[in-house]
Amino acid sequence: MDMQSDLTSRIKGSPSKALLGATVGFFIGFGAVSLFGPTAHSFIKAMNLAPSQVGFLVAIPMLTGSLFRIPFGAWVDRNGGKLPFLVLLVASLIGIAGLYWMLLTLYPDHLTQAHYPLLLFFGALGGCGIATFSVGIGQVSYWFPRNRQGRALASYAGFGNTSPGLVALILPLIIAAGGLWAGYLVSVTIVLAGIVLFMKVSYNAPFFQLRHHGADIAEAQRLARQHGQELFPAPSVMKTLRDSAASWRTWPLVILYFTTFGGFLALTAWLPNFWQTFYGSSHWTAVFLTAGFSLFSSIIRVPGGSWADRFGGEVVAALSLSVLLLGAVIMTLSGSFWLTVAGEFLVGAGMGINNAAVFKLVPHYVPDAVGGTAGWVGGLGALGGFVVPPLLGRIAEAMGPIGYARGYAVYVALALISLAFTWLLYATRRGVAQH
Repeated sequence: MDMQSDLTSRIKGSPSKALLGATVGFFIGFGAVSLFGPTAHSFIKAMNLAPSQVGFLVAIPMLTGSLFRIPFGAWVDRNGGKLPFLVLLVASLIGIAGLYWMLLTLYPDHLTQAHYPLLLFFGALGGCGIATFSVGIGQVSYWFPRNRQGRALASYAGFGNTSPGLVALILPLIIAAGGLWAGYLVSVTIVLAGIVLFMKVSYNAPFFQLRHHGADIAEAQRLARQHGQELFPAPSVMKTLRDSAASWRTWPLVILYFTTFGGFLALTAWLPNFWQTFYGSSHWTAVFLTAGFSLFSSIIRVPGGSWADRFGGEVVAALSLSVLLLGAVIMTLSGSFWLTVAGEFLVGAGMGINNAAVFKLVPHYVPDAVGGTAGWVGGLGALGGFVVPPLLGRIAEAMGPIGYARGYAVYVALALISLAFTWLLYATRRGVAQH
């Protein structure tokens, strides 16, 4: 067997296995983080935390999970996605296990203000699970040819993104049956099992495997192309971040993702309070409406990727943002419960489909720095989940009860801004090689 045959025979995995592994990793990472918010209030009550401490505690997993997307997304361009994925999942596991340990040994009678830094530390580690998103985007992009990336990335993100909605439905039942500690024990078990499954089915794209087995860059690219790989990384982590940041087209994509994924995260946190405060809904009605929004927005992302492959990412983004705009206008002006429910699901549809379109456009517009671009877009875009809820809260505080509805004008403005940037991308697309 010659050297070339020996190298290609060592390539393991397939696009479908890579997609499965990345989806499993993101699903369990995001689900583990989703556990923290609903149960944080038990720690808050036991420790007598001040409002400022409460705000930072609830926000810290979202903050670390967003910002870590940037360097870890870029790391994919250096040696593939498997190692960055595992580092983030193990960090998340340590965070969730640490919170479980605090519940077993300290909660509720021995928890004091002195344990607040430790609680923050474990919460920050738990947030690493969210950061797996940008790693999976890079990993899947390198495995799939360009004409199948929209569907593949949408399947990855759509199915992986269902975990917050499922956690919102299942977690209260687990806690009611077994207590608060049972929720964390189940989560630790699921994350452990998910890590094992991820390690068994996930492989880096052929280029990275060939480089690991000693092929030089030119040879690895040549052999990987024969194996179906079309995208290849920049030479270094810093270069992929610089190259993606230097491309002006990265930043409209950040704005689009800030509106629709950051906005999605913000609404999953805000909607329970909105339904109970503005319409006087029961706790379980609010839970089901929020979980329904989360699951619907996630699942519709899957066909959204196929539509982006078929009709083009810019066209699908513009149409989905128009649907989001319509839903946001309805939610802003409506005083009818069922009309507002309809508006909520229009917003969810627009967000989910646009999220798929954005990541169809990432490898199209910045093909030489996919990991870095996915990091900027995923990381800075997800900060919408950290920025938007305080805006909604301030509007409600300033205007009184009606402010809970009028606050959705924030989404009207974001949708209009995003439509303008989508038009800009579409108008300048001739400057990008068409694939």
